[in-house]
Amino acid sequence: MSLPWTVIRQLAEIEDMAMSKKVITREEWEKKLNDVKIRKEDMNKLVMNFLVTEGYVDAAEKFRMESGTEPDTDLATITDRMAIKKAVQCGNVEDAIEKVNDLNPEILDTNPQLFFHLQQQRLIELIRNGKIEEALEFAQEELAPRGEENQSFLEELERTVALLAFDDVSNCPVSDLLDISHRSKTASEVNAAILTSQSHEKDPKFPSLLKMLIWAQNQLDEKADYPRINNLSTAELEDSSV
Repeated sequence: MSLPWTVIRQLAEIEDMAMSKKVITREEWEKKLNDVKIRKEDMNKLVMNFLVTEGYVDAAEKFRMESGTEPDTDLATITDRMAIKKAVQCGNVEDAIEKVNDLNPEILDTNPQLFFHLQQQRLIELIRNGKIEEALEFAQEELAPRGEENQSFLEELERTVALLAFDDVSNCPVSDLLDISHRSKTASEVNAAILTSQSHEKDPKFPSLLKMLIWAQNQLDEKADYPRINNLSTAELEDSSV
């Protein structure tokens, strides 16, 4: 037996009410935000964490003096870490390896993947500078033995050596290896390894907090219309779509 039309309509209205989103006005939302208390000390620690992790040693020192926030690592080690990172970014990989070993030889001894990537970057720099014979000799003596022990290393080596097969490397399938971004990738890997060796987080906390903000807003979008933060650089609240 079919349900009466009035019952069907009432059921539909109940379902619509269950599925409807709560609307939160800007005034209500700002009041909720103002009720959240964050300690200044915690904010200062976040700022110091960012400055230390990213290597802004001068800014970290000034911030320490102005805020009284002590870093969780010796600021002198930041200078060493940034010198290594800069050396890789400038293509002075051999110098970077020496600096890493001076800082802590266990970093490369216990991280074969990082050492291979540094050696791979050395090979790329030789090819970039047109030292073909030296590049071939280096690949054969230093990288080939490591490739025999690790399939992923061998694939990366073959991809790097492929640069030698093209007269115009700017248009070859592996031209990305010669891009400055590849230097930056290797430099970031070294930076992360040094931070880990110093019992420090390899990434600053700020990006994680921003990811948590985006995730929380996406979850809340399913239940309410409220002023969102769409532009993370300005953190401005944008009015609800309703």
